[in-house]
Amino acid sequence: MYDIFYNLNKKPFQLNADTDFFFNSEVHGRALAYMNYGLKQGEGFVIVIGKPGTGKTMLVKELVKSFNSNHLTIGVIVSSQIGAYDLLKIISETFHIPHNGEDKATLLTKIYQFFVQQEKEGKRVLMIVDEAQNLPKDSLEELRMLTNFELNTKPLFQIFLVGQPELSGTLFLPEMEQLRQRVVATYQLKPLNTEETKNYIIFRLLKAGWMQNPQFDDDTFEHICNYTKGIPRRINTLCDRVLLFGYLEELKIIDSDVIKKVINEIEDESSVMRDEFHDETDLTHIEHFTPDVNGSLQERIATLEKTVSTLQNTLNKERALLRKAILIQLDMNDIFE
Repeated sequence: MYDIFYNLNKKPFQLNADTDFFFNSEVHGRALAYMNYGLKQGEGFVIVIGKPGTGKTMLVKELVKSFNSNHLTIGVIVSSQIGAYDLLKIISETFHIPHNGEDKATLLTKIYQFFVQQEKEGKRVLMIVDEAQNLPKDSLEELRMLTNFELNTKPLFQIFLVGQPELSGTLFLPEMEQLRQRVVATYQLKPLNTEETKNYIIFRLLKAGWMQNPQFDDDTFEHICNYTKGIPRRINTLCDRVLLFGYLEELKIIDSDVIKKVINEIEDESSVMRDEFHDETDLTHIEHFTPDVNGSLQERIATLEKTVSTLQNTLNKERALLRKAILIQLDMNDIFE
């Protein structure tokens, strides 16, 4: 609803990785440069590491969009805890290589033949593995073995591994030495600083048709950066809530007080969820309850009062939201009648 209230043509802080909103920060620009450098090497592994929410999936999509499909055959998979043989089947499906329960040797032969055919057509095969930290060691080793495929000493297959910091821990295990020797480029995504956070927010707002409504005070960006630690996904989540709050309160200016209020709301909600989770998963205090544990009972009452208060505030906001939605719908009906 806030997009209508602020005359935006789309939501600027949606969580899905839409490349229309790709912000070429210094960090992400360098990551793309490293990935392109690795691609030009035409062999081995390129590694990109980043904490959750730092924009890895967006980076992959932007990279794929920039590639020349006339010279590259690209496959993208999002990995999970899959074994080596299952990984080969996923690779086959990704590149549309027919298979019907063949043994591993036959499947490897089909994959190799596909690579050779692509080379004859003037193409190189690139596999991008997102969430690569989920891959077991045997699956990573299987990928390394695939990079051995050559035709007249020319490599046929290259792999980009994109994952969370746990991937680094796996790659630096002693048994991963051979794979590490195949790495031609690596880069670690870092969070945005305050200035980049400001530029990131304004960039996304402008992409959504923002016309300085609402206005953001300069000091708001530092508060946003501090709370989100400069992680794009967390920035999106917070800013989306800020605009919703601004819509409900009919604000034209977003200042530091607004940011603090929204942060407090988010923290209160998180606290309630944690309390409810613990209440549901730990029932020993109920089984052993006696009238003597007055302190525990008082704490329970205080928690319930806090929960009721938070739910009441949420209900009030939902009512206001529903009321505005009805008014907007009535206005739209008037326009089309």
